[in-house]
Amino acid sequence: MKYMLVAGEASGDLHASRLMEEIKKIDQEAEFRFLGGDLMARSAGHQPEIHIEKMNVMGFTEVIKSLPTVLSNLRRAKAILKEFHPDVLILVDYPSFNLKLAAFAHKLGIRVDWLIAPKVWAWKEWRIPKLKKYLTNLYSILPFETAYFKKHGMDVRYVGNPTVKEVEESLSHIPPKKHFLERQGISDTRPIIAILPGSRRAEIRNNLPLMIEAVKKFPDYQYIIAAAPSVPEKFYRSIAQDTGLQLAFGATHTLLKYSAAAIVTSGTATLETAVIGTPQVVCYRGNGSRLTYDIMKKILHVKYVSLPNLIVGNNIVTELLLHNCTSDKIARALRPLLQPSPQRDWLVAGYRNMKKRLGSTDASKIAAEYICKTL
Repeated sequence: MKYMLVAGEASGDLHASRLMEEIKKIDQEAEFRFLGGDLMARSAGHQPEIHIEKMNVMGFTEVIKSLPTVLSNLRRAKAILKEFHPDVLILVDYPSFNLKLAAFAHKLGIRVDWLIAPKVWAWKEWRIPKLKKYLTNLYSILPFETAYFKKHGMDVRYVGNPTVKEVEESLSHIPPKKHFLERQGISDTRPIIAILPGSRRAEIRNNLPLMIEAVKKFPDYQYIIAAAPSVPEKFYRSIAQDTGLQLAFGATHTLLKYSAAAIVTSGTATLETAVIGTPQVVCYRGNGSRLTYDIMKKILHVKYVSLPNLIVGNNIVTELLLHNCTSDKIARALRPLLQPSPQRDWLVAGYRNMKKRLGSTDASKIAAEYICKTL
C-alpha cells in the first residue's frame, strides 16, 4: 500500500515516525512519501519531500512573514498527492495546513485519516463540518475528546496516548546522571531546573528570557535548556544573552528525569513532563498583552490550556499566560515545587490521576493496525 504522511512539528514528527514503524510491521511492502522531520526520515529510509524546518511556524506575525513558504509547501504537497495518489493520506496534528490538504485529497478521492485530532474543542469549532466531510477516520490521543466529537456526530477512535509509551521507552535506556552531564559538557553539580522554551523560534524568543530570569532567583540551582534539534545553538545564545547558558540537545526526557523541577512552554512538552513526573510551571508569554488575554478568554471554550490540566479537568499545574507570565510569578509558582509542600503533593497526585486516565496502550500500534485493517 502507499501512504502519505504530513507532520509539521517536532512532536508530530515523533508520533508519525512511530506510526510508520508499526505500519511497516504489518505491511512489509509499505511505500511512504511524507512531509516531516529526521525521525520520519529514519523510519522511511529516505528524506522528506519537505523538511519540518520549513514548516514549523506559528503566531500571526511569523505566519504572515512565512506566507510565501507556507503556500509553496502547500502547492508541493498537493502536487505529490496528485502524482503519488496514496491509498491513504495520514495527517498528524498541524491543523491549519492539514485541513487544506484534506480538502484537496477529498476532491481527488483519496482517503484521509487524521492522527491527533485537531483541538477544535478549544476553539475553531467551525472546523467540525469540514472534518466530517473530508475525514474517513479520526484517531484521538486525549481521552476527553471522544465524548466531544461524538456529540458532534463524528466517529472518533481513542487509541491511547503515544507520549506514555514514548517516555517509557526513552527512560528505559537513559544514562546515569553523571554520564549525562559529562556528555553535555556540564561540570556544575548543583541540582537542575530544566527550561523547555518550546520548539519554535517565536516561542523561544518570547519565553526563554523570562524563564532564565526566574531561575536566577534560585542561586542554589543550575538551569539547563532542553534545546530543539531544529534550532541552532547560536539562536539560543542570541536570545538568552547569558555566558553561562547550558544546552542539552536531543536529551529532553533525560534532562527532565534528572531535574528537580521544570519551567515549560505550553504544548506537548507539558504532557511529557507530567508523564516523567517532574514538577512544572507552565508558561506562555506570547505578546504579553492583557488585551490578547481578555480576547482569548472569550474565544476559548476550555478552562485550561496545558494538557495535564485538560486531561484531569482540574488545575494541577500552574498556568501563567501572556501578561501573567512574568519572572516574579514564575519564581513564586516554582518555589514550593522545589521542596516538600502541599502544592507539590497536589501536583504529584494529579500526575498519578492523569496517567491513570491516559491508560497504557500502545497508541501507534493500535492506530497502525486499524489503518491497515481498513484499507
